[in-house]
Amino acid sequence: MGNIIRDSDVVELTGPPSFDFGEKVQATCSVRNDGTYPGKEIGDILARKGEVGYIVSIGTFLQQFYIYGVEFLESGNRVGMKREELEPLEAQEDLDDLPLPEEVVP
Repeated sequence: MGNIIRDSDVVELTGPPSFDFGEKVQATCSVRNDGTYPGKEIGDILARKGEVGYIVSIGTFLQQFYIYGVEFLESGNRVGMKREELEPLEAQEDLDDLPLPEEVVP
């Protein structure tokens, strides 16, 4: 753990996560096991570029980045990924634009 290098000076945690639980996403790059994924050999592909999955957890790393737990459908693997490794597949509805029920005045 002594050789961890921060990717940038940007701290994502100052804002909300880019993805929500249950959101459908796809991998923008292939991800290989770096030795931290149990039951797989180092170098095994965990998620292929373009593979589709769903956000099942949201955590943090180095008090700087959000890490999204993604359950990939094709491989069946659950992989932790950073924002730039994912892209949304379906636009999320903006909750502020949803119509509110009308108030009933007695």
